[in-house]
Amino acid sequence: MTSHIMTSMEAPSSTSQDERREWIRIDDRVLMEYRLLMESGHTLPVEAGTPTADMISTAVGKPTADLLARSGDSFVGSPVLPWIMKVDYLLEVILNALAASRPDSVAMARPMDVNLSGGGVGFVSDRELSIGDQLAVKLILPPFILIKATIRVIRVMPQAGGQGYAIATEFVDLKPDDQEHLIRHILQAQAEQLRARRRAAASDRLS
Repeated sequence: MTSHIMTSMEAPSSTSQDERREWIRIDDRVLMEYRLLMESGHTLPVEAGTPTADMISTAVGKPTADLLARSGDSFVGSPVLPWIMKVDYLLEVILNALAASRPDSVAMARPMDVNLSGGGVGFVSDRELSIGDQLAVKLILPPFILIKATIRVIRVMPQAGGQGYAIATEFVDLKPDDQEHLIRHILQAQAEQLRARRRAAASDRLS
């Protein structure tokens, strides 16, 4: 995980409670795609390579897996679930066929470890970026919430052992509704992580 990546500065002590929600950070794993935004308005892929069958399967299946994880047993017996699974299967078949016939036509989000806040996103990139670079980013939050925004690189730190670069960014054009979706996701994920830690601590005490 990218717990050492800080997506923004610390929240000023004078901010209100509502404003301070923007500064809450979590480590998370979400579907994400980012492309370098050029002055011409065009975008260029940052991470090279054609999606593999495993990448496609993971990306297609993650939203459904997130939905099941959040819904619990209440959704397992739902008559809607088989239809969602069928759509996932058909989408995976189509994407694999496209990747085989036209590799450049398949640009998709992939699961990435990130550090999220309402003000920015931190992640590890194989390619070194420059401070001030702007990226067009897509985030898919559980279960099926798409967020599209532009982010600006504010910090670049080489990883130990040459394992890529830790990138810290800030949002520059995040829509208010999308920011609210993002903050709600962060607060819910934070609560779920806290409950998981408490359950683990209780289990350790009983063992």
